[in-house]
Amino acid sequence: MLTLPNFLTLLRIIAVPVFLILVANQHYGAGLVIFVMASITDTVDGVIARMTDAKSDLGATLDPLADKLLIVSAFVSLMWLGAIPVWLFILVVTRDVIVVGGYLAIYFVTTPMEVRPSGIGKLNAFMQMSTIGFALVAITRPDIYMVPINFVCEYGTGITTALSGIHYLYSGLLWFQRQEPPPAAGTSA
Repeated sequence: MLTLPNFLTLLRIIAVPVFLILVANQHYGAGLVIFVMASITDTVDGVIARMTDAKSDLGATLDPLADKLLIVSAFVSLMWLGAIPVWLFILVVTRDVIVVGGYLAIYFVTTPMEVRPSGIGKLNAFMQMSTIGFALVAITRPDIYMVPINFVCEYGTGITTALSGIHYLYSGLLWFQRQEPPPAAGTSA
């Protein structure tokens, strides 16, 4: 069933190519507006789902996917434009590949684990979205001096990206160790 939170998440997914087209055509202000609106839906869909008891398996799958699509595509485009440093792009993408790859490995090897964002993961998402937003402001309005804000956001994002990556990796390994090993081939359970 398509609930309001799931609809908002789908809007966020649809916003990704719109955002990329705007940025690719140097319509940075419009891209900033789309990005901010999409970022707001990330909070709103979760609040609505909790308030109306509209949590769903579809939403639990689509929400993090929408976040990754939005954030990674924004980092790619802004790194390409030189608005975000390459080291930060590499750190963000590497962390996401490790986290998603680890989840998929667990999913295919054993019982899928429930995915819940941690506090550091939520802070990291906020920092990443702030970094993207302020980078967009800097290229939209080059007359505004954004260097100190962007510096703090970029290094804050780097720190929270590394910490959340380590946290999720550690949590996944702990969860995996607690699982019962599957019965050996040829034996009955």
